[in-house]
Amino acid sequence: MHVGLVVYGDLDRRSGGYLYDAELVDHLREAGDEVTVFSLPERRYARSLADNADREFRQELRRADLDVLLQDELCHPSLAWTNRRLRRSGFETPIVAIVHHLRSVEPRTAWRNDLYRAVERRYLSTVDGFVYNSETTRETVARLADPDPGVVAYPAGDRFDRFGRTPTPDQVRERASEGPLRLVALGSVTPRKGLDTLVEGLARTDGGWELTVVGDDTVDPDYALRLRTLVASLGLVEDVTFTGRLPDDELVTVLERSHLLAMPSQYEGFGIAYVEGMAFGLPALASTAGGAAELVTDRVNGLLVDPGDASSVVDAVAPLCRNRERLARLSVAALETAQTHPTWAETAARIRGFLAAVVAE
Repeated sequence: MHVGLVVYGDLDRRSGGYLYDAELVDHLREAGDEVTVFSLPERRYARSLADNADREFRQELRRADLDVLLQDELCHPSLAWTNRRLRRSGFETPIVAIVHHLRSVEPRTAWRNDLYRAVERRYLSTVDGFVYNSETTRETVARLADPDPGVVAYPAGDRFDRFGRTPTPDQVRERASEGPLRLVALGSVTPRKGLDTLVEGLARTDGGWELTVVGDDTVDPDYALRLRTLVASLGLVEDVTFTGRLPDDELVTVLERSHLLAMPSQYEGFGIAYVEGMAFGLPALASTAGGAAELVTDRVNGLLVDPGDASSVVDAVAPLCRNRERLARLSVAALETAQTHPTWAETAARIRGFLAAVVAE
């Protein structure tokens, strides 16, 4: 197949939806498919709407002679009218949206989400199929459009297997008894990740802990500054470390030595970081908002907290500081979850089979 993929910016930014898209592209190419990536500039929402008037971009898509066109749904403001104009010009290639989560389900002012919802509804009505990262994401799409045909293909957590440093259950149990409770937050430093809630909860947690925040702090510099200011105001400068983005080998070292992957997000369509942490035997501290509960079972392989609730963070973390046997049980269960979870190769094969069926129709 000749597969096209529309994304914003640089596909090599290996986090979140970009990671999902990049892994899919890599595996499609390994399977022998030709993949052409069409990169749109990542701009403010209103300016992205102007992309719908870009005639040269539409001509580029038509000239590509594709069998199927994938579009990251995060690009929906640039595509909601583009797709309709493509169809009117005779573009017959099936269009499939990769949906990580809908922008309109994130917590924000009602009028903004009303706007985003209207544009997303229009965009979703222009595509021929869907790739979902979770059942939860599929359900949110179903509230705005017909969700079929579609396939749920979960993100995987095995991209670090190449380092050969996956721990054994015995190593995970031994690590659970070591030192203060070491938490790692993995993801871009943005309000949606709930890091302020995490810090506020940890400030009220006794028993000894350390937090390492790994992720791009340039996406929302104002929030990153507010978060650092909060850490300082709570007297936690010695307890919280900000690393920025790390190369994979350094990230593996952080995951190896940590006890808990903590990301109580305001919303996650699934949360790749959770399953990547589980591959190192890290239980996930996740929120109940979104699709994390499809992976994280409360008090079995992780802990679920209410979004924005610092008190629930205290209730989740404090017992692990004191009870390392409980931490060990959660850690081994997390490792077992990762071992039975689909790999990137399996996820990509599932998507590839779906795309082949769409093309055949």
